[in-house]
Amino acid sequence: MDASPANESDTFDIGGDRTVHRLGFGAMRITGEDILGEPDDVGEAREVLRRAVELGVDFVDTADSYGPGVSERLIGETIADEDVLVATKAGHLRDTDGSWPRHGYPEYVRHACLCSLDRLGVDTIDLYQFHRPDPDVPFEASVTAFAELKDEGLVDHVGLSNVTVDQLETARDIVEVATVQNRYNLAHRSSEDVLRVCEQEDIGFIPWYPMDSGDLGGKRAVLADVAEAHDATPYQVALAWLLEHSPVMLPIPGTGSLAHLEENVAASTLELSDEEVRRLGG
Repeated sequence: MDASPANESDTFDIGGDRTVHRLGFGAMRITGEDILGEPDDVGEAREVLRRAVELGVDFVDTADSYGPGVSERLIGETIADEDVLVATKAGHLRDTDGSWPRHGYPEYVRHACLCSLDRLGVDTIDLYQFHRPDPDVPFEASVTAFAELKDEGLVDHVGLSNVTVDQLETARDIVEVATVQNRYNLAHRSSEDVLRVCEQEDIGFIPWYPMDSGDLGGKRAVLADVAEAHDATPYQVALAWLLEHSPVMLPIPGTGSLAHLEENVAASTLELSDEEVRRLGG
């Protein structure tokens, strides 16, 4: 299939008032190896961001821990003036040993927000997400910090990541939750219950690892068959299935490659039959 058409995915209103195409872009991979430091080719990373916007991508997801700080800074320097909803996160750290320590203390969340505002070059963060619950901090305390940032106008919308249904409901008692970002793809669907709540409440569901780096287990054979029928790649079919699976699904495939970016966006033009959707998993 053609690898360069514009984003033709349907739209979704994040928080009920910010319309974006449902196929977005994940900016974790515009950093260095192991998500540390700057990418080997900063110019290409900037071009990937610019090309994503040219192709109609208007939802970009990142986090303060990507780099750390590198992804946010490149976004701020490259596409800050574009009409793009930028979502970022706080609650994870990144260390040189490859670890991702959790940090959900309210004081840190506020500090992280101020740093993200500076790197992104904005006065208000479009969508600010709690990256992962911290077992050493009461969940309610962390979420309250995000609610306070919203009340102060530093954040437009609040999202959660890596949460259960119970945690989602607890958070909704504190603040309006616009999105949930959990691991989800063809082969890993343990968050199906969270997705169903999001559908009922019109909350955007952002599946991280939407293609699981190609590790889609028993789905490989049917993916290959469907991909061949559409002259597409298995990755494109996996993305098309996510878009078909739920009207609140907001896939954010990430890459540091222009070629892969165009392939991913082209998945928005792929039309799967009901039978193909059934074979892939409903």
